[in-house]
Amino acid sequence: MADSGTATRNDTRQQTGTPGPMTTPDGGGPARAELTTKSGKTRIAEGVVAKISGFAAREIPGVHSMGAGLARRVGQLRGLVPGGTETIRQGVSVEVGEHEAAIDLDIVTFYGQSIVDVSEAVRRNVVDRVQAMTGLKVVEVNINVDDVFVEGDQDGDDRQQRAR
Repeated sequence: MADSGTATRNDTRQQTGTPGPMTTPDGGGPARAELTTKSGKTRIAEGVVAKISGFAAREIPGVHSMGAGLARRVGQLRGLVPGGTETIRQGVSVEVGEHEAAIDLDIVTFYGQSIVDVSEAVRRNVVDRVQAMTGLKVVEVNINVDDVFVEGDQDGDDRQQRAR
């Protein structure tokens, strides 16, 4: 990821673990992947890569939901409102360069599932789907397992059961 025009991580992200904003080289608007051919250019927005990644992660058995803490709870509430849906990009952040993408996922697994196996399956599926659909090289998929869902636990947070 050292060459120019690739997905890069900024200093803020490395220190805090949160994605830093990526903008176009002229400083305006969200970053987009740009695939250049003899016939013209194709630009792929970060939101497109995030959406593909979200769908790909959710395809894996063992992934209960996505998102960390409060964002996941807000998404659950949004799903209860008529006409509201949980956003597919929840728990997904991406950085896209001209030829490469880096992806971060926050997932919740089911209790009893191998976190290692689920994480590797998610990583493989996200890489395969993004590369096949966009032509971008996925240089990394970082997965943060934020929680473990326990059946009968309404919000996936087993702290309530430990408190009983």
